[in-house]
Amino acid sequence: MGYRTGLAGRMLLNKRGSLAAAVLAVMVGILVLHVNFVIFQGLFDAIVRDLTDYEFGDISITDENDYIERSDSALAAWLERVPHVEAAAPRLSGSAEINLTKNGQRFEESRVPIVGVDPVRDVRASTIHLTVDEGQYVFSRNSMVVGGAVARDLGGVQVGDSVKVRVVDRWGQDQERRFIVSGLARAPGEQGFDYRVAVHIESLRDMMGRPGATGSMMVKLSDPGMAAEVRDHFLAAFPNDDFEAQTIEEAAEQQLAGFRSGIAMINMIGYFGMMSSAFAIVTIQTMLVNGKTREIGIMRAIGARRRDVLVIFIIQGMIIGAAGAGAGTAAGLGYTVYAKETKMSFAGSIPLEVSYDWAKIGQTALAAFALAVAASLYPSYKATRLLPVEAMRNA
Repeated sequence: MGYRTGLAGRMLLNKRGSLAAAVLAVMVGILVLHVNFVIFQGLFDAIVRDLTDYEFGDISITDENDYIERSDSALAAWLERVPHVEAAAPRLSGSAEINLTKNGQRFEESRVPIVGVDPVRDVRASTIHLTVDEGQYVFSRNSMVVGGAVARDLGGVQVGDSVKVRVVDRWGQDQERRFIVSGLARAPGEQGFDYRVAVHIESLRDMMGRPGATGSMMVKLSDPGMAAEVRDHFLAAFPNDDFEAQTIEEAAEQQLAGFRSGIAMINMIGYFGMMSSAFAIVTIQTMLVNGKTREIGIMRAIGARRRDVLVIFIIQGMIIGAAGAGAGTAAGLGYTVYAKETKMSFAGSIPLEVSYDWAKIGQTALAAFALAVAASLYPSYKATRLLPVEAMRNA
């Protein structure tokens, strides 16, 4: 009986073309999810990376009411004695009007974000200096780094050009100063200096009339996972000050909140795509049942029970699920490796920060396998309802 049932079972499983189509449906569903994750999660992680490396650090320290009045050198020295703190650097930000006369033509840009940096400490706490691809980073009080977009808007600024910068000080008076362009920074995305200029923090303090003032301290950690502990330790050490210390997730919450919602929606669309793969499996399995009525009748005639027929089609669903999940996961991992190794970007945007989320990869594969098996239940049940005589008569 077992031999005959097994022989008839093999007869039911010989539609290779249909099985391949079902496997392909599962594979495509998983691949779409992987591609969505690599692109959108990679873009999200890239934004977090650049915000951390260029603007906030792993921890951003500000004053709740105004500027930080404590000595930035003393504050940085205290922070760098804390375990897990690798470096700390002060930043001061403002808005400037910049003009340049070149070849007898005057170029002018207003409301240009200007950032004051400490050249010594900033290169340890930030990687923004690595985006300077022509010239060098800020090194003296009269040097300036100009972002690529600002350089273009000013008629093509070059290293060595002299530009005039005007800012409004704390008393509402215009303060002007000339700077020599020491470097041009090009970092795609709004997190870099592409749309900003950088000068020595002491120069900006003088122009703004805020000697010794600091807008924020960016803190780089050797272990970013300790950010919450270091933040709490810092706040506990200065209970009488108005300091506000935030991790990168807290400091950049406004920039990231909308993107998180977009990722959730894209993932939902991806899972709906996987559901469509399940409907494809239902259709294909139903077609197999309709095309195998004679074989089902033979099975039932030689003594196979309804449960035997049910098991055969469920096993077929498991084969489809396992093969599709395996192929889709392999294709998705291949795409992930390619995106990571090539530092994938689109139309000059920031390079994606690609990571391997093994938990999500396993979860996706298991979900696809479960959907394939579940999608086989109705066709399997339909196959068991066929009576031997009717099946052989209608074949």
